[in-house]
Formats: sequence, C-alpha cells, structure tokens
Amino acid sequence: MLIGEVARRSGVSTRMLRHYDALGLVRPTGRTVGGYREYSAEDVRRIFHVESLRSLGLSLKQIARALEDPAFTPSDLVGDLIRWTEDRLEREQELLGRLRAVDASAPTGWQDVLRIVELLQGLGSSSAARRQQAVLAPPEDVPVPAEVLAGAVLSEADPHVAGALRWALARSGGDAVATLTVGLRSADVDVRRRAVRAIAELPEAPGAAAALADALGDPDPTVRDHAALALGRRGATAAVPALLAMVVTGSHDVDAAEVLAALAQDWESADRIATALLDALAAHPADPAVRIRLTQALVELPGPAAEQALRRLARDGDPTVALVASAFVAVRAEQSPEAEAEVDPDSSPDERA
Repeated sequence: MLIGEVARRSGVSTRMLRHYDALGLVRPTGRTVGGYREYSAEDVRRIFHVESLRSLGLSLKQIARALEDPAFTPSDLVGDLIRWTEDRLEREQELLGRLRAVDASAPTGWQDVLRIVELLQGLGSSSAARRQQAVLAPPEDVPVPAEVLAGAVLSEADPHVAGALRWALARSGGDAVATLTVGLRSADVDVRRRAVRAIAELPEAPGAAAALADALGDPDPTVRDHAALALGRRGATAAVPALLAMVVTGSHDVDAAEVLAALAQDWESADRIATALLDALAAHPADPAVRIRLTQALVELPGPAAEQALRRLARDGDPTVALVASAFVAVRAEQSPEAEAEVDPDSSPDERA
C-alpha cells in the first residue's frame, strides 16, 4: 500500500507519515521499483497504535518507548499524564476566568483590557497586602466585575482581604449570587463559610434569600449561624428554629436573641417565639448556662407571654435562673410601669388582651 492510500485510510497526513519514517517510529516494510514507500498491513496497524497513544497525550518519544520496550509499563506514565492534564485544565480554567472577566468589564479599547489584566494580577498576587490594594484601589476607571470579586471571595483565606472583597462586592451592584451559591455547594467547608458571609452582605440581591434558606440545612454550624442571622434580619421567620439553636448552644447567642426580638414585632409572633423558648427551657432542665441564655432571650421579647414566662422563671428551682429572671422582671417593670400589674399566668389570651 503506497503512502497516499495509507494517508487516505488512516487519516494521517503524508507529511506526518514521512516524519514517522524519519524518526524510525513507523518505517514502511518495503519500497517499490520506483523507490516509493510501500506499507504492509502490519505497518498500518502500527500507525493506528501510534495514533491511539498520541490521543492520550504521549509524546512521540514516549510512544516509541512504549512500542519497543517490553519492560515499559503504562501505569506510571498514565499517572503522570493524568497529573499533567489536570494541571493544564486548571491553567485553562484560569485563562477562561480571565477572559470572562475582561469580557464582563466591557472594554472599549486595549488600554481597558490592560487595566483589567493588571487588576486580575493584583487579585492573584501571593501578597495579601497587594491583593487588598487591588480591591481597595483598583486601576483607574476599571469597573471590577462582580463575578471576579465573588470568585476571589471564595478563595481568599486572609480575613482582612476577605473583608475588603465583601465590601467591594456589596457595592459592585453586579449579580454575584450565582457564583457564591456554587461556593455554598462546595465540599470545602471554608469555601462554604466564605460564600454564606458574602451572601449575607448582599441584602437586596436577587436569589440571596433562597441561597441563605438552603444554607440553613448545611452540616456546618457556622454556615447555618450566618445564614440564620442574615435571614432573620430580613424578617424571615424560617430562621427562628436555627436562631433558637444558637441561643441554646451559645453560638452568637446575643446576636440571635436580638434577631428573635426583631422578628417579634407583634404579640402573636412574640408569643410563638416565647413559647419556643419555654419549650427549649423545658428540654434543658439541668443546664443552668443554657437556661440563663434562654431567659436572657425572653427579656428581649415584647408581649404578655414573655412577661408571664419571666415571672414564672423568677420562681424557678435553679436559684441562678430565678435571680436572673427576677432582675429582668424588675428591669421591665421600670421600663414599662404598666407592666407592674400582676398578670394571671392561667388567663386566656382574650382575657389578657
């Protein structure tokens, strides 16, 4: 089979077949009377073997060794190829991210492109100080795309730079929630924590509330706490169970109690939250620290249910809890003189109204 026919059947160019011949990788078995290369069936099979190994990313030198050296085992080489491919894909993903950032900045000329590249280089610096400077003092007239800031937030370990990034992100006006929501699904708990903190500082962004609601089910308590506080400050009652859990565990319990009080804007809401706090008190009869935190949360609530609960706790069997509750009853009485009137704890809501 002459070289032209081999090229047509194999899909390998005649130029490449000559190159294989020159390297000794695939030499035709014979020559015609006129001196043309003549390939046997075995030669063609070897060409297909070469092309198969090239498709895996092997160099021609590695292919020659694989085909000629019986002791050559593929396991180590394939492992190296996997690592090289992963590295190449990572570099290409970084390049794709940069290209998208340039495109999102809507450059009007090459000077704009150079400025956004300068910004990206600053954000990718190994120096935390330079990264922070890139966030707080970007090149002149360079709008920083929200997606770029969101991606930087998810990977930023330095707390000062992370704070600057969240500040810039909240003021960018761009849609970064989609990028941050991807971070909320990361297997890396640190990435999820960075994502939820950033979303919490985007109160008006579309999709932020839904992302935070999903984060209430996160296995990490820190992620759940940030989501609960942010949702509660938005007026979402779905955060109440998580906020109660924060009071019980003592995780940001003061903040959680303040948010619960803010959610208790009417007596009906206040009564429901007070009832939940009382249920939590009943579930922890022998833990004074938990009971004191729950008692302190009750004092923040308006309405008769919280008032009744505190008066009952003033007679609690735990002297510390009783003392704290009594002090709070006195404080409430001073702040609201009409509250000094005794309320019958067994009266109905209609009678209390």
